[in-house]
Amino acid sequence: MNLEITQEFSNSLYWISLVAVVVSSASGVLKSGFRHFDLFGVIIIAITTGLGGGSLRDMLLDVDVFWIQDQIFFIASLVSAVIIFVGARLISISPKFFLIPDAAGLAAFSVAGTMVSLVAGTPWLVASFMGVVTGAMGGIFRDLLCNETPIVFKSPLYATAAWLGSLGFIVLLNGGVSVTASAIIAGLSIFIVRIVAIRLDLGLPKFQLKQ
Repeated sequence: MNLEITQEFSNSLYWISLVAVVVSSASGVLKSGFRHFDLFGVIIIAITTGLGGGSLRDMLLDVDVFWIQDQIFFIASLVSAVIIFVGARLISISPKFFLIPDAAGLAAFSVAGTMVSLVAGTPWLVASFMGVVTGAMGGIFRDLLCNETPIVFKSPLYATAAWLGSLGFIVLLNGGVSVTASAIIAGLSIFIVRIVAIRLDLGLPKFQLKQ
């Protein structure tokens, strides 16, 4: 698809990516914190969660890695990690609360990943899947480092919500909807679907051998 890189597009991508890094890093802190890791371990997992998906995306697309090109994303991840680490000592937090920033990070990174892929000139279907990769891989890295099965493989409508939202974003753009509005609609849709799926335990059929 032909995509015009406007100032609105660039600004939207920047802020969506920054929000994604902050909330994803927060989910990494909460997940690792409940494993009783020390400050260094928590920071490493937070940074891996916040920057991992976008890093893999950029390497696959053969473009400059976003947080190396602009260190504000690395700083944002680090600051988010420290703030949540300290805050968790002052406020009682449920072990399942990490699912909220995780869902927000999934939504924001899925949209950002799709946008970056479209800018790189990938076909629309590949761009939508790169949105899934960007949204999900940080959480996969986080869970593996915490020695757990990644929630994307077992949790209700995780990657499915991301892919549908990424496709919806592309459809909205092609329909003439502004970049900002398309990103907000797609991102909120991913977040809401994910939260509802968790609440109602909605998911795809699981593999099962016939007995």
